Amino acid sequence: QVELVESGGGLVQAGGSLRLSCAASGHIFSNYATGWFRQAPGKEREFVAAISRSGGSTEYADSVRGRFTISRDNAKNTVYLQMNNLKPEDTAIYYCASRSSSWYRRNEYEYDYWGQGTQVTVSS
Repeated sequence: QVELVESGGGLVQAGGSLRLSCAASGHIFSNYATGWFRQAPGKEREFVAAISRSGGSTEYADSVRGRFTISRDNAKNTVYLQMNNLKPEDTAIYYCASRSSSWYRRNEYEYDYWGQGTQVTVSS
């Protein structure tokens, strides 16, 4: 059974930083590309960042590029999202997702497995 568990969310002031983790189990993690998505209250879920299964390629939404960094440690079956210079508009539930492919996609419907999410709240 594939399981993804996010952690690291919390409350932070604008300009602060958080590091989210997505721990995977139940599948050969290094075979899966992984993405981070977020959903703010009253809004649709949106793409944030993604990383190829090897970690050699990444992609970011324009709204977070230069502030967020996605990385992975396949030995630890974990993907990270380092979030710096956080803004109130980054407030959302953050989800990680994986797909059985070398390559990521920006479309959430192309992901096979999802975590339960972790809340990030940025105060102004």
